[in-house]
Amino acid sequence: MIATAGNRGENVRSDCFVKLEITNSGGRNIHLNSKVKNLYGKKILQLVNDILNFYEIKNCNLEIDDTGALDFVIAARIEAAIKKIIQTTKDFLLPFNENNKYSTEKERFRLTRLYLPGNTPKLMLNAGIHKPDGVILDLEDSVAPDKKFEARILVRNALRSIDFMGAERMVRINQGEQGLQDLETVVPHYVNMILIPKTESAEQIKQVEAKINQIKRDYDYPIWFMPIIESAKGVENAYEIATASEYVASIAIGLEDLTADLGVQRTLEGTETFWQRMRIVNAAKAAGIQPIDSVFSDVQDMEGLRETVLKSKSLGFEGMGVIHPRQIPVIVKAFAPTDEELEKARKIVNAFNEAKEKGLGVVALGSKMIDPPVVKRAFNTIKLAELTKKI
Repeated sequence: MIATAGNRGENVRSDCFVKLEITNSGGRNIHLNSKVKNLYGKKILQLVNDILNFYEIKNCNLEIDDTGALDFVIAARIEAAIKKIIQTTKDFLLPFNENNKYSTEKERFRLTRLYLPGNTPKLMLNAGIHKPDGVILDLEDSVAPDKKFEARILVRNALRSIDFMGAERMVRINQGEQGLQDLETVVPHYVNMILIPKTESAEQIKQVEAKINQIKRDYDYPIWFMPIIESAKGVENAYEIATASEYVASIAIGLEDLTADLGVQRTLEGTETFWQRMRIVNAAKAAGIQPIDSVFSDVQDMEGLRETVLKSKSLGFEGMGVIHPRQIPVIVKAFAPTDEELEKARKIVNAFNEAKEKGLGVVALGSKMIDPPVVKRAFNTIKLAELTKKI
């Protein structure tokens, strides 16, 4: 049997394509085609032989077409090819990058989350440089059906190897049983958040939570959930979904699939989904979690993006999806507090601190009483101003 894994072609970079045939005799015949063969050929072949030894493969024909793949990519591609041929539960794991062993807080800001196709390593490598709040290693819509198995292994290796520079490390899993299989692969490797696509009921959240609890008995770090609402039924059940688990930290809306489900065209104005977006915001606020808006699909229209973010902010959303790094600074700037919002927040915080120093149980600003939720929002505004470098 012959198996392949990886990508090749004119525009492929930082990846490799492998073709493996396990034979009964003849030893190992390894053919490496790489532009960096003169510099790194011996190192690559050593890694290849380490993997073959790990899986106890003594006889094979292996072709590797390399376009500058790093070790974690080469290892993922060869492991995927092997597992397409033989039944094994063994995982070939390279050393864990110690910079990646961090957890995140439930209430951290999630202004920007950058989507990265789960089977395209070149887009993953420098994602942290752009300083998104989160990176999404996507196993769902961005991965072709026949590539999902190998993408799962690549994403696992990326979680272990790539330094995302403090960004929250998110994985968007597939739907149903395939998504539960995704969890088996990524949960043990310090994933911070799971995005659950096309969520329509609380039961989907509970299935994910039960699977994670089954897997992570030996791991002591929280894994948060972000359900994505992409259908009319999901909108109707938004509050039920938002309160399905203590690990639901935010809830997002996916407007491309939602507008298709509604039978309407998505427009820049967004009037066709105004009610649905407000339903998501209200459900999130009632549940005490973050509402996150959809992506803006035109990566060239920066003014349209800015206007959309301002509208999103005015509706109560607290972040957006990102499909290109150039969108990040526009989104961050638009979500940042205005001078007027910041000045008001400062006055409220000062009034709160003064009341606390005097031992007063009531906070007042001028002749107006300030309720605790308003104080909390003011503190969050100050924190957001610091994050967005307004102060």
